Amino acid sequence: MILPLAEVGFTEAIWVMVVKSLVIFAVIFAIVPVLTVVERKVLGRFQARYGPNRVGPVGLMQPLADALKLIGKEPYTPDRALPLLYALGPALVVFSGVTILALLPWGNVQEIGGGPVGLYGIDVSIGVLYFFAFGSFAFYGLLLGGWASGSKYSFLGAMRSAAQLISYEISMALALLGAIMMAGSLSLTAVVEAQHEVWYVVPQILGFLIFMVAGFAEANRAPFDLPEADAELVAGYQTEYGGMRFGSFMLAEYIEMLVISGIAVTFFLGGWMGPGPGWLDPVWMLLKTLSLVFVFFWIRATLPRLRYDQLMSLGWKVMLPLATLNVLVTAVLVTVL
Repeated sequence: MILPLAEVGFTEAIWVMVVKSLVIFAVIFAIVPVLTVVERKVLGRFQARYGPNRVGPVGLMQPLADALKLIGKEPYTPDRALPLLYALGPALVVFSGVTILALLPWGNVQEIGGGPVGLYGIDVSIGVLYFFAFGSFAFYGLLLGGWASGSKYSFLGAMRSAAQLISYEISMALALLGAIMMAGSLSLTAVVEAQHEVWYVVPQILGFLIFMVAGFAEANRAPFDLPEADAELVAGYQTEYGGMRFGSFMLAEYIEMLVISGIAVTFFLGGWMGPGPGWLDPVWMLLKTLSLVFVFFWIRATLPRLRYDQLMSLGWKVMLPLATLNVLVTAVLVTVL
């Protein structure tokens, strides 16, 4: 089993960490705009209509047009808003997603440029706790965005966001706990290495399904997009936002999809493992992650939005008991076997 770098006494050069940080930001801001146009194309195919097809060849320049439109809008702040907290809300949401992406392992430690380089941003011995700690910043961002806007509709959306995130984050943590007990480590690279014989999606299929359903709720994606239900809340917590502040919330939603998919691949689908030489590790990780992102698109095109009481009942009466049962059974089997 590969131990975290902190446990084996290995530290990377400062310039390596700087380069990896720049790569992470570059990849994020290159993939996310592409995902927006891919989703619209996929939804069009599912619903027997055209997606974007006007800007650029077959509509591929649509993300650039959307970005220019948002950048060109006036950065308006409502009179009743609290300016500092109003601006801090979307910033916290984006910060949360970017910091978690730095945790995803895209490969093992390899020799690059005459020295060992880990194909990940950071590898800490408490990786799972890091994931939930920084993931909670998104909760504060949504809450601040709704409350600081000075609008009752935004405030209602923020309260619904808080209740939804708290409800499903518990089930999400318990779903990962089964894989953690089997791997015997909180480090994400160690969890991937522990799956060299069998991917945990086989013994932990229930945990995988619970994690994915909870991930849809955590990312505010259909059919769990209740915090921004436009038919009830006029877009919820982001009602009063426009321009790039609104764009930041949209950016964070796609980053969250990448994060949830990447964590699911790491814990249940063998991470970077796949046939071929070691330099293909990031390719396998990316393909698996994008496959789960496609599932997000698929579900959005297929299922209608739940009622809010159905959302909460599913979280507390179905997901939580099943996740608890999965943890108890896994603990017994790990102890016995």
